[in-house]
Amino acid sequence: MITLQNINKSFKIAKRKPGFGQAVKALFSREYETVRALRDVSFTIGDGEMVGYIGPNGAGKSTTIKLMCGVLTPDSGTCCIDGRTPWRDRIAHAGNIGVVFGQRSQLWWDVPVCDSFELIRDIYKVAQPEYRRNLEELVALLDLSELLKTPTRSLSLGQRMRCELAASLLHSPKILFLDEPTIGLDAVSKIAVRQFIKKLNGERGTTVILTTHDMQDIEALTERILLIGKGQILLDGSLQELKKLASKKKTVVFEYSGEITALRAGLAIAEQKEGRLVIELDPEVCAVSDAIAHVSSQVEVLDISVSDISAEEMVAGLYKEYHI
Repeated sequence: MITLQNINKSFKIAKRKPGFGQAVKALFSREYETVRALRDVSFTIGDGEMVGYIGPNGAGKSTTIKLMCGVLTPDSGTCCIDGRTPWRDRIAHAGNIGVVFGQRSQLWWDVPVCDSFELIRDIYKVAQPEYRRNLEELVALLDLSELLKTPTRSLSLGQRMRCELAASLLHSPKILFLDEPTIGLDAVSKIAVRQFIKKLNGERGTTVILTTHDMQDIEALTERILLIGKGQILLDGSLQELKKLASKKKTVVFEYSGEITALRAGLAIAEQKEGRLVIELDPEVCAVSDAIAHVSSQVEVLDISVSDISAEEMVAGLYKEYHI
């Protein structure tokens, strides 16, 4: 169980104007600006949940993750994870969590991956039987057998991220923090990582907190979303609930043969070319079934697809609505 209550965190940042003279002046007298990264952040995450933690750059996502990992200490507020306060019980807490930062590595750059894994085993004091069992399972699930003897610096980004995931799970953590885990990955690597995370959550019941700008990751992995902006939690709900909140419109795509002469009120054309029509509608004004019947009465419909607002459109709309 993860519980945050009224967490506040500020940073003091040094500022100076450009130029050599200003640089010299800053050696003796510095100007500082206080930035409030988190403002009364509160939420609860249950055991085994997979939660998407989203927001624009600078919203406070990474700061929250670092607080929950015990790397940072808040100015005020409380955080309890499995009965521990992360920044006060760092050693015990570290043994209970796994962390993957997409832009940072926990593997040693110039040694083979298997040596990094052994060092991590020593750091977490994992018993040999448990380590061997976990390693064999992770190597099989993430297809790492050909990578273990390769130095980290020689791996592609996708290969390294798979090894990073394995490294974060060698000690069987209950909670996995993922900060941009698929950044820069190709389509095949992204699918492999997503499938592994879903399998991990389903079979081990691992709690997963995912921060990312890739909405395909959010749609594929999470059911609940926390939206943060300017250091404040703005929304907390399921992906479908937030889509309905952002827009009630549905998009209907018709592939047809014939000629459409007119559309009834309540149907807006988003795109139209020979044999293809994309319309948007509000189900409260015109039901999808009525729209299909209306178009079908004029032409021979070959194919139909109905979709809600996309996750990208939803998030962009929420950012605009909350001015973040």
